[in-house]
Amino acid sequence: MRLHTSAAACVLAATLATAHPAAAQQVPDSIAVQNVPALSRELVDGLNRYQNIRLAVFQDWSPDGRGLLILTRFAETNQVHRVAAPLGDREQVTFLKERVGEARARPGWRQILYSTDEGGAENFQLSLFDLGTGEAIRVTDGRSRNISPRWSRSGRWLGWSSNARDGKDMDLWITDPAAPSSARLLKEVSGEWVVADWSPDDRTIAAIEFVSANESYVHLVEVATGATRDLTPRPAPGGEPVFYGNVRFAKDGRSLYWTTDAGSEFHRLTRYDIQTKASKVLTSAISWDVEDFELSEDGRLLAFCTNEDGLSRLHFLETETDRELPAPKLPAANIGRLGFRPGSRELAFTMTSAGIPSDAYSYDVASTTLTRWTHSETGGLEPAGFPEPELIHFKSFDRREIPAFLYKPGGKFRPPFPVLVNIHGGPEGQSRPGFLGRTAYLVRELGIAIVYPNVRGSTGYGKTYLKLDNGMKREDTVADIGALLDWIKTRPDLDASRIAVAGGSYGGYMTLATMTHYSDRLRCGMEAVGISNFLTFLKNTQDYRRDLRRAEYGDERDPAMREFLERISPLTSVRKIMKPLLVAAGQNDPRVPVSESEQIVAAVRGNGVPVWYVLGKNEGHGFQKKNNQDYLQAAQALFLKKFLLE
Repeated sequence: MRLHTSAAACVLAATLATAHPAAAQQVPDSIAVQNVPALSRELVDGLNRYQNIRLAVFQDWSPDGRGLLILTRFAETNQVHRVAAPLGDREQVTFLKERVGEARARPGWRQILYSTDEGGAENFQLSLFDLGTGEAIRVTDGRSRNISPRWSRSGRWLGWSSNARDGKDMDLWITDPAAPSSARLLKEVSGEWVVADWSPDDRTIAAIEFVSANESYVHLVEVATGATRDLTPRPAPGGEPVFYGNVRFAKDGRSLYWTTDAGSEFHRLTRYDIQTKASKVLTSAISWDVEDFELSEDGRLLAFCTNEDGLSRLHFLETETDRELPAPKLPAANIGRLGFRPGSRELAFTMTSAGIPSDAYSYDVASTTLTRWTHSETGGLEPAGFPEPELIHFKSFDRREIPAFLYKPGGKFRPPFPVLVNIHGGPEGQSRPGFLGRTAYLVRELGIAIVYPNVRGSTGYGKTYLKLDNGMKREDTVADIGALLDWIKTRPDLDASRIAVAGGSYGGYMTLATMTHYSDRLRCGMEAVGISNFLTFLKNTQDYRRDLRRAEYGDERDPAMREFLERISPLTSVRKIMKPLLVAAGQNDPRVPVSESEQIVAAVRGNGVPVWYVLGKNEGHGFQKKNNQDYLQAAQALFLKKFLLE
């Protein structure tokens, strides 16, 4: 363990070192625990099938033939695999101890670019793997954070975003991998810029400058000189900011496609003429966010996904006429990571639903053929038997309708069911209906109903809804959970006397805040990598994240905002947390430092209530390694059995 200077951290470290020696043989070397009892063989065996569910996530088309590159796990972490034909064997390409974050084929070469970090620290490094030689060459410096890699159209140049210069600002970099010395800083920036796309002639990069979930800007950067042209205006003082995302060059290089909420509640697909500055909205008839899109290689076909009440709908557009083409009839599902096969009209994507684990599919527009490429294992469990979500809405304190998804037990269990309220992170996030995976154990084996609320501030419901938790409105989201607790009391199939709350990251903050406001209505709570004090969080989070978080939570340098953030922080009202708490943290977390977990554990322990603590010594913002995930899930299941079900 890393040493800490705070008194609470020193006490906690000493406690971790001596906790439950009888249970030590069940705890992985990569985990440190406090107060977690020994895990029974019955519990571990019962979880086994759920913990051996595997998923497949499409990354790109393989650079050699009509095959796919996917991420999937056959050991501890996700690695790159190649699938040569639909439902063919998964051929492992990378064999790393650490997870692979993403993979992209290099146009015109039999090479794959992949990213990986060490110990969950999110200092991602980019490496180029040659399928012919089996050798990998690291492209980046081995120390800094490197994200958003994009190949030029010819495949000669690679562009990405990196904080190598000062550890804070995400500048634009480019390189020719054939000449490592060619790597150079293209554009020095303040804040976070990412490479969105290259022009067809490789001479210009389209870059997005991110300020917050509500504000971003598009720029063109000349590769030869670094000269920049700003395409999107800054708002006038007091004006409303605009968000732009998913920028792509048209085939002729004269226009750009992007999504934007300019003049709309939702992110609409728009074509922008670079010379005339004229914009044309292509999805004005759709009152939902366009969340992803991709162009075919010839530029004549555009595929895009809309997010409609949490479910995805796939669309195809003919770019010459802006006419929408027929799309396949897909199940109620979530779709992501779109990619056209070069030289074709075949689109690959990842799809998951309540009865389908995450798998890779493709749809050929020319032949109207839908093809399933992977069929992921579900631990011997029948996917059709996994619980289906119910979309519900409940009224909050201001009469606003709050959406949520409810999963209920069936079979041997009879209502009223105990309830777990699971709050998503972000806060610019959204709970979406889909395959529960290992979490289905709680519903199918323990008989717990799970509610996933999308409180105000969630994405997917328009920019007004997204902004409802900003600044001094932060605790309105906690009031939404209070309204959900009221709603649970109205449901005869749910047991309002047995409610637990859980969440990770921002959802961890929400869990702790809910326990300070509504402790008398809860049985227990579980949080992972959550914020316990906004002031210490903003002080200790990584430099490259601080301004982005200030844009969401408020600037603590302003005295009024500082007083507000301190007042609403769970640590300030920790004496009100009087129900059992389980906390999980990653030692190397760059977003919410482990100190946030340590200080809440020490403080709640002082209230005389049970506190269980699980620390991943080789993890960051959430547990990524299977061995660690398995232990944490078993500890959480035991915690719920003891404090929610008994």
